[in-house]
Amino acid sequence: MNAVRRFRLAALLLLAFAIGGVLGSFYLIPSHADEDSDNDNPNPVRLTIKDGVPTLTLTAQEQQNAGIVAAKLDTAPPRNYMRGFGTVLDPAGLADFENQYLEAETQVAAAKSRLGSSQAAYQRAQVLNKDQQNVSTAQLQTARSGFDVDANALAAARARTAAIIANTRQAWGEAIANALASGGPEINDLLARNHYLVRVTLPPDVAISTPPAIASALYGTTDVRLRFVSLASTADPKLQGISYLYEAPAQNLLPGLALEVTLAVASGQPGLIVPDSAVVWLEGKAWIYIRTQPTTFIRQGINPASSAPRDGFVVSGLPADARIVIQGAQMLLSEEFRASVPVED
Repeated sequence: MNAVRRFRLAALLLLAFAIGGVLGSFYLIPSHADEDSDNDNPNPVRLTIKDGVPTLTLTAQEQQNAGIVAAKLDTAPPRNYMRGFGTVLDPAGLADFENQYLEAETQVAAAKSRLGSSQAAYQRAQVLNKDQQNVSTAQLQTARSGFDVDANALAAARARTAAIIANTRQAWGEAIANALASGGPEINDLLARNHYLVRVTLPPDVAISTPPAIASALYGTTDVRLRFVSLASTADPKLQGISYLYEAPAQNLLPGLALEVTLAVASGQPGLIVPDSAVVWLEGKAWIYIRTQPTTFIRQGINPASSAPRDGFVVSGLPADARIVIQGAQMLLSEEFRASVPVED
């Protein structure tokens, strides 16, 4: 009987150990479902697409860590400002044209003098040959030949002068060519480098009906005032936009300097001034980020053709109370692309 009880007790102990082992393995073995869930979604969802518009979600702490700042923007002034790219031109080429023109004008003056003499001799020979026969027909023909040679020489000198003016017009525009032909003082100022010509080129595919008479540029800490001269006859090969010639006081300018020029054109549509720091570029287009909620941001395209007076762009169509990201926009663009990349298994 004692042996039977001992057998039953041993069986119960073995059963208890077996149950304990199963339960222990259940609690000790990691849950693969939870592990897979953590691997699939290590961070909160940051990017969602709603009505085709990508929306980024960042907590207040994440925004602070990334240095993201969103703010209301200033209203644009009543005029529309456009940004152009200026290049200070070297007047050496203009000096060459002036030297050629002065030489040609000297030849014209000499040809006029010779023609005056030969014309008087020819007219006198005509009278003498007709009335008194003191001049033979051969002498009359010689006088006529001298007159013709001098007339042709004057015509050639004038043609050379006209060609120089035409070449100047092609290289420097109508106004400068006319000033060279008339001997205007502005040519002397340019050649003495008291003033410089600045070729101002608009962005590609941008045009204005009437270029402003006055434009401005910032060179270092100096405001440079530009006065309109004429439509430029050559374009900047790097920019491929419509170009205009402006004149500027020499100040500290030097040929070849690049200037960022601001042109105030006709009154523009009301808009907000979007600073350069708020603009990101993607596939050749300009974009900004708008904070629609305390933790959500959307990306919106803008037209960069209309520039603000000093910095950024004037953008119409934005709500006056819109919160635009003015710091950290590039980080948001990077985060958007990072979040859009699928996580590999």
